Amino acid sequence: MVINEENFETVMAQGKPLMLDFWATWCGPCKKIAPDIEALANEYEGKAIVGKIDVEESESLAAQFGVRNIPTVVFIKDGQVVDKVVGAATKSAFEEKLKAILD
Repeated sequence: MVINEENFETVMAQGKPLMLDFWATWCGPCKKIAPDIEALANEYEGKAIVGKIDVEESESLAAQFGVRNIPTVVFIKDGQVVDKVVGAATKSAFEEKLKAILD
């Protein structure tokens, strides 16, 4: 799911756990983790919202979440940031953190 400044509040209002991937088109590590993020989005559909936020198109969201390096993946539960991964990581590392916010 593409998340941007226009739909962010609507996505948050759904109340589901969120996994937000902050990325950019020119970012090599972002491209490397993209298939894993997409796979998790499909595997956890209905349980959590896995979204991608382009930092160049949604600069205010990147600033709001303190994103200084990309990729940065932010995990949100009950409207609060509860975890964050900066840099490329394995699918299992992302999945472990995603499972933790589903409880």
